[in-house]
Amino acid sequence: MERGERPWGTYTVLEENKNYKIKRIEVNPGQRLSLQMHHHRSEHWIVVSGTARVTCGDRERIININESTFIPIGTNHRLENPGVIPLTIIEVQSGEYLGEDDIVRFQDDYNRAGNEEETLP
Repeated sequence: MERGERPWGTYTVLEENKNYKIKRIEVNPGQRLSLQMHHHRSEHWIVVSGTARVTCGDRERIININESTFIPIGTNHRLENPGVIPLTIIEVQSGEYLGEDDIVRFQDDYNRAGNEEETLP
């Protein structure tokens, strides 16, 4: 299994196929991923532990355990952990292209905005 460490936490690829990829993403308390978008894939996020703050387009909402949200292709989005325990989500990516270089960052707490070459879920 592919596993990556990031400043905000970790990810593990659980399964990968031509048209979909399934990841477990763990976000440390108080951390958040880039405000980003993808040209070729949509994402479905299911919270399995902790609480997520999700930005999708111009809407922000809290997602709790056993709740989910859908991120359409081409929509700005961000995943945050506002809680005090680790946030764990299952991410299902689907689309015609699932390469990790299909990412455009608009804002990033770790100064990676504009760096589309870094692997990030």
